[in-house]
Amino acid sequence: MNYELQKKAPLLDALKKLKRMRIVPFDVPGHKRGKGNPELTEFLGEKCMSVDVNSMKLLDNLCHPVSVIREAEEIAADAFGAHHAFFMVGGTTSAVQSMVLSVCKAGDKLILPRNVHRSVINAMILCGAIPVYVNPDTNKDLGISLGMRVSEVERAVRENPDAKAVFVNNPTYYGICSDIRSIVKLAHEHGMMVLADEAHGTHFYFGDGLPCPAIAAGADMASVSMHKSGGSLTQSSFLLTGPNVNFDYVRQIINLTQTTSGSYLLMSSLDISRRKLALEGKEIISNIKELVEYAREEINRIGDFYAYGRELINGDSIYDFDGTKLSIHTLDLGLAGIEVYDILRDDYDIQTEFGDLGNLLAYVSVGDRPKDIERLISALSEIQRLYKRDKTGMIESEYISPKVIHAPQKAFYAEKQACPLHEAADRICTEFVMCYPPGIPILAPGELVTKEIIDYIDYAKEKNCTLLGTEDINTDKLNVMKDDSYFIVR
Repeated sequence: MNYELQKKAPLLDALKKLKRMRIVPFDVPGHKRGKGNPELTEFLGEKCMSVDVNSMKLLDNLCHPVSVIREAEEIAADAFGAHHAFFMVGGTTSAVQSMVLSVCKAGDKLILPRNVHRSVINAMILCGAIPVYVNPDTNKDLGISLGMRVSEVERAVRENPDAKAVFVNNPTYYGICSDIRSIVKLAHEHGMMVLADEAHGTHFYFGDGLPCPAIAAGADMASVSMHKSGGSLTQSSFLLTGPNVNFDYVRQIINLTQTTSGSYLLMSSLDISRRKLALEGKEIISNIKELVEYAREEINRIGDFYAYGRELINGDSIYDFDGTKLSIHTLDLGLAGIEVYDILRDDYDIQTEFGDLGNLLAYVSVGDRPKDIERLISALSEIQRLYKRDKTGMIESEYISPKVIHAPQKAFYAEKQACPLHEAADRICTEFVMCYPPGIPILAPGELVTKEIIDYIDYAKEKNCTLLGTEDINTDKLNVMKDDSYFIVR
């Protein structure tokens, strides 16, 4: 990383220059620097509205950058150790989809773990790629899915030598990492690319004592959620590429789906946040790790909660663990993670990242303070005292291995019918069912509906999980393939 280069923020400087100019705007957006919408300007602030502007020569164009955006992207690439970096204003979802669409077309195989974000499967629906799932290990005590074993990836690679790429979560939502260096080496030896979802791994590039970032491991592309742990505005992300990727082609792919009206609020937040992490990241992330380690120790002293960490590492399916993740197992308390999530929000005004059926994730980052951590610890201690109950009958695992019958695209676009949830067993789903967050599908298009999955959905509804993905907003019905020839005999 070039330290002097990282002091620059060319897009920010261009916006500051624009503010000093007395330009009369006869372009979009129609609020005209906020003058046309006083209520919105009062709410967001004049400084914000004055830089919510359209592309112009001074500010470059995100679709075809030749000046300040291009320079800002080059500086970002230097910060992350990448060959190139793209500013993404459609969230990491758009970055993930651009990775898949860049390497796969109809009929191409993609090797991936099943516990991927919905955006990966969405991309396969768009391009017609065929998933080759490597079912991750599960930790039965915690009820969570883990990383991919290298031996399982090797098996998938040898059985599918025509696959185009291997997709890796680095890390999972819970902070668990696969052996990405070995996976990259294996894939490259067989002529396959490696794509990494680093939605929760931005800080890997800037801190010490953290898991290996994908680009440093030799991955060909990585999607980085700068807004999650990097401090930029929601929906702003980076797509990083390595030296063997034609980044001009990737830009073409990005422009298929990303807006032509790139938000300068989002882009400037990427420029500013990248500079802060590049110049101060080691200290910032060290402080975060200290906060989380303190919280982990104090929560484990409460009893019934288990804030897990690096002790889980087994050298394979848990090759490494992100020490900044405050993941908390709740089942010994007799409460699902989502129940603790709801109690924290409703009774203690504490908003955590998500709760699933057995775990809670408190996302700790650059904006958290010691007193916030103390408040969380105190609330969990009180919840343990007030709400503890028998855990008999609680579902213990959040991951169910899928039975894939058809490619996602084929099922999604097939003729379908709405089927009552409890009559859908042994039918083939044509839509998604997922708890959100984290957005990992329980069911995806092309997968067999089983009684186990129906029971899981019922249980998730009972625990007040937010279920998304179905046309039926209440998930009382599932869309399934209509043609009888697709039915699976019991």
